[in-house]
Order: sequence, then C-alpha cells, then structure tokens
Amino acid sequence: MSELDALLDHAAAVMDGERGEPWDDQLRVGVDLGTAHTVVVVTDGTGWPLAGAYKFAQVVRDGVVVDFHGAIALVKELKVETEVRLGRSIDRAASGYPPGVALADVRAVEHVLAGADLRCTALVDEPTAANAVLGVRDGAVVDVGGGTTGIAVFADGELVTVADEPTGGTHLTLVIAGALGLSIEEAEARKRDPANAAELFPVVRPVLEKIGTIVHDVISPHETEQLHLVGGTCRFPGIAEVIAGVTGVGARVPGDPLFVTALGLAANDIPSRLGDQN
Repeated sequence: MSELDALLDHAAAVMDGERGEPWDDQLRVGVDLGTAHTVVVVTDGTGWPLAGAYKFAQVVRDGVVVDFHGAIALVKELKVETEVRLGRSIDRAASGYPPGVALADVRAVEHVLAGADLRCTALVDEPTAANAVLGVRDGAVVDVGGGTTGIAVFADGELVTVADEPTGGTHLTLVIAGALGLSIEEAEARKRDPANAAELFPVVRPVLEKIGTIVHDVISPHETEQLHLVGGTCRFPGIAEVIAGVTGVGARVPGDPLFVTALGLAANDIPSRLGDQN
C-alpha cells in the first residue's frame, strides 16, 4: 500500500469516528462543501487526519450554494461532531469551490462558514486543493463531484490550466432513476451501494464516457501523463477504466477519493497550536 492510500484509508477511519494521533502540535481544518457530500476534517501540520465528519446532503448545486440556511446548519452539525471527536473546539477553516464559478458564489462559501462560526482562512479551487495531497507534477487531477467535473492540469509542478463542466454523480443518479423507474432518493441509495455496481454499470456508462470526453477536451492541448481521479463519484467501480479508455491516458483512483479534496483544503488552512483538550 502506498503512503497516499494509507493516508486515505486512515482518513476514512477518522470519518467513522476513530481519532488520529498527531505527529506534531499544529492544527489545520478543511471544509469541503460539495454537491452531494459535505466533509469537515482536522489534520495536524503534516496533513495526518485527526478527526472529521461528513454527511450526504444536497445544499449545493453545480458549485453554487442553493440552500444557504441548510448549508450553515449542516456545517455547524459536522463542526460539532468533529469537535467532540477531536476533544477541542475549532474556530476557522479553509474551504473550496469548483473552478469557473462566479465570485459571488465563491464568497457564498465564505459566508456559510461564517454562519457556522468558522473564520474562512482560504478559498481554493477544488482540484488544485486536491493536488496538495496528491502532489502531481505532470498530469491532471480530475475532481468528479455531484454536479460538476473539475480538471487541473499540471506540468513540472505548475498549474497550466483549470476547468469545470456540469456533469457528475447527480447525472448518474438521474440516469439510474429514469432507467429503473426509481425515485431520485431510491436511485441515489442504489448507486451508493457497491453491491449494485455491476448491475448499474451498463446504465451509467454513457455518463462516465461523457465525463471522459470532458476530461479529454481539457487535457488534449497538453502532454498529460496520468489522470488522478478524486471526488465521491469516483467511488463508483469502473470509472477509471472508462475515462482512461476515452482519453487514452492512464487513470487511477487513490484510496477513498471522497476525502482527498477536504484534506487538501486543510493543507491550505493557517496552522495553529493544539490547545488543551475539552
């Protein structure tokens, strides 16, 4: 197992309630306000996860906060859950946004954090934030969220282009609902159960191929060596193979892809000393 996969496996355990032991006494906080999942994570200064919480909730659509009060309540709930697991309070965090959204919508994320009693220390586009964890020097980070797919292309460690298009996990859910005659809620639950992946794969493959086409169009002007797939939608088995087939570029999903962006956002937070436990 690679160090990255071990990190993400530990992040998943932390999200299930396990508390991590810090390597140093610094504290960083990230809030990933996603279309499908919202994640709060606390790490030490090395990026090692200490505590966190996440929840499925649709308070954001295509990178835009559509339920402002619901978003504040959700972040407050996850903040409290994280504080209980951490054993101390948190009062600030870094957060992110899909590339290409309007400035007013980016600022809305900051206002959500403020409403949840968190001072926003940084706002970073999501695929670039993810690369703080992945460390890609030559390749592309593809963040497939609920509503959009964000792509950041790196060459020699420098960001050369970033883009975002409105196709993601929500579109998989809509296709499943239509094909099987299910409600959106039933289709979402069916999609998220790995036991149903083989049955659903032929149904959602056209959407995965569309995501692959989006990625291809963004990376084609560049010599891209590898695609690194993150975001909750990349939990769906087979997505890497489909995108690799469409783009002609190797693709991999590191560990649990849902938590990569949140960890990368935490890396952009301003560290503070660990205080006394509550």
